[in-house]
Amino acid sequence: MLLDESLTSREMRAVEMNAEYLGVSRLQMMENAGRAVAEAIMERFTSDKRILVVCGPGGNGGDGLAAARHLAAMGYRVHVILLGDPSDIRVEETERNWEAVEAMGFSIDLEVVRDSSEIRLLEADVIVDALVGTGVKGALRPPFREMVEAINSSKAFKVAVDLPSGLQADTGRAEGAVVEADLTITLHKPKKGFEKAEKYLGKLLVKPIGIPPEAELFSGPGDIYLASKPRRLEAHKGDFGRVLVVGGSETYTGAPALSALAAYAVGVDLVYVAAPESAANVIAGYSPTLITIKLRGSHLTPRGVEELLPLLDRVDSAIVGPGLGVHDRTVEAVDSLLDELEARGIPTLIDADGLKATARLGRRFKGSTVLTPHGGEFKLLTGREAAGDLLERGRIVEEAAKRLRAVMLLKGHVDIVSDGRYTRYNRTGNPGMTVGGTGDVLSGIVAAYLAQGVNPFEAAVAGAFINGYAGDLAYREKGYHLSPLDLIDRIPRVIEEALAGRLREAERPRVSRRLPPR
Repeated sequence: MLLDESLTSREMRAVEMNAEYLGVSRLQMMENAGRAVAEAIMERFTSDKRILVVCGPGGNGGDGLAAARHLAAMGYRVHVILLGDPSDIRVEETERNWEAVEAMGFSIDLEVVRDSSEIRLLEADVIVDALVGTGVKGALRPPFREMVEAINSSKAFKVAVDLPSGLQADTGRAEGAVVEADLTITLHKPKKGFEKAEKYLGKLLVKPIGIPPEAELFSGPGDIYLASKPRRLEAHKGDFGRVLVVGGSETYTGAPALSALAAYAVGVDLVYVAAPESAANVIAGYSPTLITIKLRGSHLTPRGVEELLPLLDRVDSAIVGPGLGVHDRTVEAVDSLLDELEARGIPTLIDADGLKATARLGRRFKGSTVLTPHGGEFKLLTGREAAGDLLERGRIVEEAAKRLRAVMLLKGHVDIVSDGRYTRYNRTGNPGMTVGGTGDVLSGIVAAYLAQGVNPFEAAVAGAFINGYAGDLAYREKGYHLSPLDLIDRIPRVIEEALAGRLREAERPRVSRRLPPR
């Protein structure tokens, strides 16, 4: 999802969530959608034409109800059919529009059709199809199937809201009855399946509904939605991922522990921390949830990698680097370990000393790899600084990601994430997060999503948002007196509040909200 010419149904939902986070309410978007549909009809038909708007109880139906209201306000003769009982309406914005239309008994003829037996011949000059939207999966069931058949049987001009009802938004397939539209007014952007669905769409119009460009350019709650995996009642241990953290040395023990605890906070099932024996003993004391793998020696060596090989077949993602140190033998071990991880197809995040090792090796990547440098490490990896305004820095990061064949997450005042094709920006976070360890927390969040099968780019975008917003929550409560544990404690809250649609950009600390204009 980002500034693409077409979107999947999930991506569209994520964009809407990000727009709402930015302050554009779902009611505003529904209002704009309804007006766009009404205006398209007004451009084509005079007010003496009979307009029938057929609505379902979901969000698509709400768009239709808003369109009916606008058409009535412009003097059109409007008849609205709600398919289903009004008590079936579960979308708050649709309910608001239903209440408004229900009160318009003088200007709108309103009819409720509860089952297939009540469907009759549809008489109108124009029929607006607002039955179901992008969320439909599989063939339509009664009474929606029969209503689609009734719409298709009519000689009226047919206008589909967002997409013809019954069409699979992501594939363009028709798995049952589908409205055969003369005009499709799709909202914000075309849907992915439209390329294969021309015969159902008729003429295609793309209409904006007030979603800001920032909803696709910057990370937001919608990116957490894209990265989240639902938990089934029958889920068992292992379904939500196992993460391996390879880090620690005689000097550094906290970094790998923070990454591991952050991964647990996201919701993975198991985290293994592989560290030299002296460091592993200390790490084990941080939390009873941490499973430590004790490697011989005071730092990682190729022999330690050999000890790890049996474990690699039991993990779903890996973090390489926190607190490793940069001994020559460690650099050699990192090279060997990355070869083994790539050979097994294990998504891997490389951070801190792991980045320094890969810079010395001049390594490029073959598999699903995320690199998380700060500015200095980025220069080590690429030989250049990410300088200039925000978009110029984005282009530099994008070029580096393409050359290294990895996802690049450049940490900074505004984080930049690119996979070489798409580039996104994250502006959560605050100056209190300069404290050591917040980058290790970020690594754990991203690796947790990698372990759950999320593609590396989406995992990195979601991880950057969560890490920064957790820091913003901590700042709001403690000022700049933060520790990385403060972020870890708030990770679950950020995720749950994001998925519930309760986060707002305006509620973040103002110290980091504004960006210079383009």
